Amino acid sequence: MPVAWLFKLLAGNRRSRLQKQYQGKPFAVPVVVIGNISVGGSGKTPLVIALVKALAESGLQAGVVSRGYGGSADHYPLMVTEGGDASQSGDEPLLIAQQTAQLNCPVVVDPDRRRGVEYLLANNNVDLVLTDDGLQHYGLHRDIEIAVLDGARGLGNGKLLPAGPLREPIQRLSEVDFVVANGAVESAFQGLVDAEVSLQARVFRNLSDGRQVAANSWSESTAVHGVAAIGNPERFARTLEDLGLDVSLHPKDDHRPLQQADISFTDNRPVIITAKDAVKLKGAAPGNVWVLEVETVTDGQFVERLQQQLKLFIGRKS
Repeated sequence: MPVAWLFKLLAGNRRSRLQKQYQGKPFAVPVVVIGNISVGGSGKTPLVIALVKALAESGLQAGVVSRGYGGSADHYPLMVTEGGDASQSGDEPLLIAQQTAQLNCPVVVDPDRRRGVEYLLANNNVDLVLTDDGLQHYGLHRDIEIAVLDGARGLGNGKLLPAGPLREPIQRLSEVDFVVANGAVESAFQGLVDAEVSLQARVFRNLSDGRQVAANSWSESTAVHGVAAIGNPERFARTLEDLGLDVSLHPKDDHRPLQQADISFTDNRPVIITAKDAVKLKGAAPGNVWVLEVETVTDGQFVERLQQQLKLFIGRKS
């Protein structure tokens, strides 16, 4: 039996078993799972942040639960604060906590996401819970599923691991409530997509002195080093290139903490890193290190449809 078919069989059996065990045990508020069916970065975390903000504008208070990949805490569940330590919480939960702090959005990390949701609800008053990743975490009851698709990479060769990038068959996308593409997709995938979102570069922020420069007003050297320990560093490089910069890309393993050696070069070119990397940078940054702050621009109709579904669930549970 080919390894990919064995992977499919095992994943399917696990999904069926956990769905039977847990899917009949809903929570007091709706749970929205945001994930993908492929490996590598697709833009889930920026979408989570954008949805927390968009839903707050309509009067819905969200909380967030994450696996906390890359972190190792002394105990779980772990409540993440904006001044937390990425080595404990993981980089993505800390980034979410920092960028949603003004909205009082609680963020909880727990490898057991069901326990994490229970802890969040026991200690906070929220209208709904968003989970950053977890589409394949079938031990967690979910009311709404959102699958995020990277527009540029699509679904690769369409094959399951290890022959391709897919965790689950393409048919899984027909079962979720929304398929959201991060960026424009090829025509072959347009029939699968319910909405498109885009990452918009907002400002460059100097990590040494806090200076901010609008993304379209960069006046430093256009020859830069781009350092990224994320799932899709090439997308980061394309974003910088779209801003007119000549990028020497230095990709690192996803979730890996950046060290001083990673941002030190013999020339004096500016070094630009991602916001996700900034929260896990060890030590003080030299004066030539900048972070590019981005935000996800959402499809208004998608957010409205999501709000309508959420309000239906909230009405049934109240």
